[in-house]
Amino acid sequence: MTKARSTSITRRSIVAGLAMIAVPMALASANNAQAQNKQTTPEKSLYERLGGVFAIAALVDHFSDAVVKNPIVGQKSKNAQLREWHTKSLERLPGLKFMRTLWVCDVSGGPYKFAATKPGASPLGLEEAHRNLRISPAEFDEVAAELGRSLDHFKIPKREKTEVLEAFAAHKDEVTAGAKRG
Repeated sequence: MTKARSTSITRRSIVAGLAMIAVPMALASANNAQAQNKQTTPEKSLYERLGGVFAIAALVDHFSDAVVKNPIVGQKSKNAQLREWHTKSLERLPGLKFMRTLWVCDVSGGPYKFAATKPGASPLGLEEAHRNLRISPAEFDEVAAELGRSLDHFKIPKREKTEVLEAFAAHKDEVTAGAKRG
């Protein structure tokens, strides 16, 4: 004779069975929610990653003072227009620092908008503001190098430094347009 097995279902066995199903499902749901959060959380803008307006203003202040002292593009430049600006127009430097800060804030995705005093071909265009300075491509590159040194001074991470320098380099043709007219 065969012995009959009990097939009675107890409350305890139901709870245990549901727990075995529910735990993996809960874990999967939590992992899915975490993955969705990562996908829906937008990456911070360059402006935010640089530290916002105050950090950008400090960077621009340091950079602007360094350009004035730079022997290639500053007070001792062989370019007569740059040399004159950096010796006879320094009373305008605080305003220039302000405009540069606005420009960096704007180009890096911040809330502040740059409006050129001498509008160029685009809202962020720089050709008219620089045309009379007759900045050569080599002089532009030296200003970019000075910007790189200022970014290093503030220990800006490599990714952000690269993005700032790329944004600056994107305007090289505008800034050097005056050098082409002789």
